[in-house]
Amino acid sequence: MHRSRRSVLATVAGAAGTGGSAALAGCSTFSGGPAPVRVLAAGSLQRALDDGLRDAVDAPIALEARGSAALARLVADGQRDPDVLALADVALFDRVLDDPWHAAFATNALAVATADTPGGRRVRDAAAADDRHWYDPLLAGDAALGRTDPDLDPLGYRTLFALDLLAAHHDRPDLREAVTAPDQVYPETALLSQLETGAVDAAVVYRSMATDHGYRTVDLPPAVDLSDPARADAYADATYDLPGGGVVRGDAIEYGATLRSREDDAARSVFAELLAGDYLDAHGFEVPDAFPRFTRDAPDAVADR
Repeated sequence: MHRSRRSVLATVAGAAGTGGSAALAGCSTFSGGPAPVRVLAAGSLQRALDDGLRDAVDAPIALEARGSAALARLVADGQRDPDVLALADVALFDRVLDDPWHAAFATNALAVATADTPGGRRVRDAAAADDRHWYDPLLAGDAALGRTDPDLDPLGYRTLFALDLLAAHHDRPDLREAVTAPDQVYPETALLSQLETGAVDAAVVYRSMATDHGYRTVDLPPAVDLSDPARADAYADATYDLPGGGVVRGDAIEYGATLRSREDDAARSVFAELLAGDYLDAHGFEVPDAFPRFTRDAPDAVADR
């Protein structure tokens, strides 16, 4: 039976019999205070966690944010050992980490953000015209599309998924190759700076990123924007081979998290608030009524059975 997001918070944070600031009593100290809860998170979550999650919990948080595929490999290789891991693609828990459980806690959609440049205006004008498509200026060489690295970041391979789905939708099989360039691939945070300085004219981004940064966007249709679970089978026609093995398929966007330090009360509290916090809505993420949704062998202490 589904519980409210607030009841999830109460269950997870209170399972050890403590919560809030009291949960910090048993933590080791760090520079004279409680040891921070180590959170590794998708780059697209960084602003929401910095501006929303930190204020919602009493525990100090040590946050590292970068591309989710890169984070998953760092954890799988033993180079990082976070208390809480939050990724932009739940498939990575299976494909890279082989974790026993995770919880889906938010969704998103893709959109095309545009810069305040001549090329960006051409993209917006093309999208507004009845007989043109937003990508026409890209095909004509009148605008440049920036993107993130698909080997490091789900936004990177989701950009390719969107272009492949759009190509099939518009019968333009050459679309991906025609509008992408290898010298316009950036880390997620660098992509935003390239867009803001006008070094690129457009970029496929998450809708939450556009909300956070106030970008002017071109909406993509549900058949392309990876927002509709009912279209999962159609999205799955697009695939990407991850380096080192594993294939990711197009799917409706879902963010997932797992608690790796279940005996640490402060980590439990941070994890519960990450799942249940209202800050997600304020930063442009969608939180379906059925979320958080626990999968597979979630411990009894963090999920109703």
